[in-house]
Amino acid sequence: MNRLVKIFWLGTKELRSLQRDKVLLVFLVYSFTVALYVQSKAGSADVHNASIGIVDEDRSALSARIVNAFLAPQFQTPETIDASEVDDGMDASRFMFVLDIPPNFERYVVQGRPTEVQLNIDATAVAQAGIGASYIQSILSDEISRFQSRTDADFPTTIRLVTRRAFNPNGNPVWFGSLMGLINQISMLTIILTGAALIREREHGTIEHLLVMPLTSLDIALAKVWANSLLILIAVVVAILVVIRQLLEVPIAGSISLFLAATVTYLFFATALGIFLGTISRTMAQFAMLVILTIVVLQMLSGGMTPVESQPEWLQAITFFLPSRHFVSVAQAVVYRGAGFDLVWTSFLTVAVIALAFFLSSLALFRRSMATR
Repeated sequence: MNRLVKIFWLGTKELRSLQRDKVLLVFLVYSFTVALYVQSKAGSADVHNASIGIVDEDRSALSARIVNAFLAPQFQTPETIDASEVDDGMDASRFMFVLDIPPNFERYVVQGRPTEVQLNIDATAVAQAGIGASYIQSILSDEISRFQSRTDADFPTTIRLVTRRAFNPNGNPVWFGSLMGLINQISMLTIILTGAALIREREHGTIEHLLVMPLTSLDIALAKVWANSLLILIAVVVAILVVIRQLLEVPIAGSISLFLAATVTYLFFATALGIFLGTISRTMAQFAMLVILTIVVLQMLSGGMTPVESQPEWLQAITFFLPSRHFVSVAQAVVYRGAGFDLVWTSFLTVAVIALAFFLSSLALFRRSMATR
């Protein structure tokens, strides 16, 4: 109990120290308000390596040609599924697109009768959803035209692609950009606050004061973790309730509490990373350079800028060990698809295990750094 009290009061010292840093406070407020609002207008990206499932209820030569027409690099190899698997597959994010070819499809095309093909889209990836729908429509038109040209009759194209967007019916890019912008700010600000606090103490000489007190390196590290995590968590609550839900009018399909729980788990990793960078850096300028390099990697490989499936396979294996990738996956599943803990618990566990391992490594490095002072 005495140790917990010391960690608590040491954490309040961190908060008071931050309170006197007006520039950093202004930067914190700006990042979770104005910057988040602007970043939600992110640009689109092209379709690459998109996952697609096909419900072939016709089992005809034409439907087989359509299935074989989806080629790399735009699409992964199509996976044939049953109609009963569509909802579960989309909810679990197995497919970005699901194409449903109805029965008697080839016969109606040959007879020139109107028919419809249903395309289900995971619209959480807004840019890929819109562009991919155009690709699929073009593929369908080309294959049907080629099939009809093999007959003696010259029929007009009678296929109309019916697009149904899941999770983002209007294809609003703000829905995607706002959440990804929030995650980027969480990563950046948590690392900066934690690492800057450590370097500030070293530059001001207050780290020597801590060394002569009855405190361990674990006490100091945990104080920085809870203090900076609490500050970021408060900023996240304000951002998601005020900026995202009210100003940007982005609907939250899932539980905000579950999203905040995922945020707390991820903050454990981000604060540990801040301690690590603050320990190996000797000056604030050196720390700033390391933060830039680290943030770029976390953002580009997390799946927030482009889908993880678009990355090379060897790189996808590496990104599995990045908690940011799993945090993005949990955030999208909870906020957009309304997923419960039963669907995202594996990502929760992965983030927690990686964060704990990294925290222990950072703590060992921090302990050695303090021992040499």
